Amino acid sequence: MPDAGIDGANTDACRVSFRRLTLTDFRSYRNFSIELPPRMVVITGENGSGKTNLLEALSLFSPGRGLRRAKLSEMQNSAATSSFSIHGELEGPLGGFQIGTGTPGEDTSGDVSRKIRINGATAKTASELLEWVRISWMTPAMDGLFTGPSSDRRRFLDRMVLAIDANHARRTVAYEKAMRNRNRLLTDNIRDDRWFDAIELAMSESGVAIAAARAELIRVLQNTLDAIDMDGPFPRSVLSLSGALENRVDHAPSVDIETWFAGQLADSRALDRAAGRTLEGPHRTDLEVRHGPKNTPANVCSTGEQKALLVGLVLAHARLSTELTGMAPVLLLDEIAAHFDAGRRSALFDIIEAMHCQAFMTGTEPAPFKNLQGRAGFVVIESEGGHSKLR
Repeated sequence: MPDAGIDGANTDACRVSFRRLTLTDFRSYRNFSIELPPRMVVITGENGSGKTNLLEALSLFSPGRGLRRAKLSEMQNSAATSSFSIHGELEGPLGGFQIGTGTPGEDTSGDVSRKIRINGATAKTASELLEWVRISWMTPAMDGLFTGPSSDRRRFLDRMVLAIDANHARRTVAYEKAMRNRNRLLTDNIRDDRWFDAIELAMSESGVAIAAARAELIRVLQNTLDAIDMDGPFPRSVLSLSGALENRVDHAPSVDIETWFAGQLADSRALDRAAGRTLEGPHRTDLEVRHGPKNTPANVCSTGEQKALLVGLVLAHARLSTELTGMAPVLLLDEIAAHFDAGRRSALFDIIEAMHCQAFMTGTEPAPFKNLQGRAGFVVIESEGGHSKLR
């Protein structure tokens, strides 16, 4: 499937859906397989039955470490001796295809890289997954996104960029590698200017590219958010970035910003050496969010308002991703109905249905999802790691 950058709009959107999921020695599941409908899927069961484990397995069909950001060794079933595997049979506009991921048949205590196979061929990079399926998620751990550390918001921001622009992973890896090398020079008290110059040049090139991609994502996502009904169930967010590079990309050519950033890094070597790390750069950027109708920072809004803002932001990004890539993302929404009243839950379900995307929603009880009868598939996890039924 063709990829599209942030500027590459594609209005011929298609739905990609999981039709079967098979887990082997993953988390609480020894051997598990289930057929799935291409629409909304409600997964219910007692606490600890493995609902979130299923969503985590699905999240591993995207680049990265999944919705828990866990080590591979933590994903392996406690009774297994060596590895785990996840296999998905999916349906797209060109027909069916298969994706498998997991660890090789050796000890995972060293947290080796997971392997990915697409239609039987080994993927060179995890970013190849984005050519076939795009996945977005919300979990209860994200409820504190607006009040938690900036690193959480930065990770959330970069995941939104990556869902639309597959090259973002390459940029971030390049920047982080160069920064680690620079930090090593700082902590080892090495003062060879030629080494620093070369590393800082690499940091400036990848760092400005990261900042430009983030700023463009915020621009187009804000356009999508601005089209949201101000009186709707999920209020419009107002987004901005606090970062020296991000604040410059709209006002100067990239080459000039790269020269400026390289100079800033060179000038800060003494200060960074004292700190033992690089103090400024896109690794310190923060995503700032305001409640649009109230013009209030999200971090001082009520818990319910913050949840509604986050849902609205995730849904707006899903719409944007569909428009720009031509591929409706698969949504993973863990315990999504827990803190919403009946009216807001109904509105959420209607919005998801209208987006024509496959969405997985979990809850301990089926009651909050009762008005989805006939509109969604219902999966009941009856015992930990064990049987399920689709009705």
